Amino acid sequence: MSQYRFLEYEDIQAIQKWHKWLDDNRGDRARLRRAESPEDILLTEAFFNFLQQMPETDTWRKNLATSACIAGALSQVKADKQSNSRIHNKKDSDAVKRIASFAEQLATPLEGKGKAPMSELRFQQLQKSTSTDDFYRRIIRAIQLLNGQVNILSLANDTIHWHKEFEHRSSASPANRLAVRWATDYFTAHAKN
Repeated sequence: MSQYRFLEYEDIQAIQKWHKWLDDNRGDRARLRRAESPEDILLTEAFFNFLQQMPETDTWRKNLATSACIAGALSQVKADKQSNSRIHNKKDSDAVKRIASFAEQLATPLEGKGKAPMSELRFQQLQKSTSTDDFYRRIIRAIQLLNGQVNILSLANDTIHWHKEFEHRSSASPANRLAVRWATDYFTAHAKN
């Protein structure tokens, strides 16, 4: 199973292209960064620029709160950090699993630091977010703790996953739940550090 199960190839290409596009469109980036909630993002021209650049699928057009959350979060990311995973087997046939996930990055100390960027308490609070606004605020804080160096594809996929679970019911199988996958990546990376 691919780590990015909610993103198709076209979605991945569009997200990467749009994130690079933000570097040349600092006004849109600034408007998105100033938004305090996904609802604020929905009211910006920058968000409609985001939607125009995404594939015309239900993922982006029918789930506006999810799309707004992703656009706002990606505007906070300074660089797409595609570093090697320290917890997955380097010989794994799925190339995506060889790249550190967002949750793994939250537990992996930054260069020159000895501890995880996000504490266990903050990580647990992120996992237990009770509203879209709460989740958005905590994701933005997590990106800031990583100094804006984030795996943008993992971040986007996990945001879609969180919204699907929040709006609908969580999967009956614990292994398919975002909180379990995040905990596995975070605490495995935390133990190795």
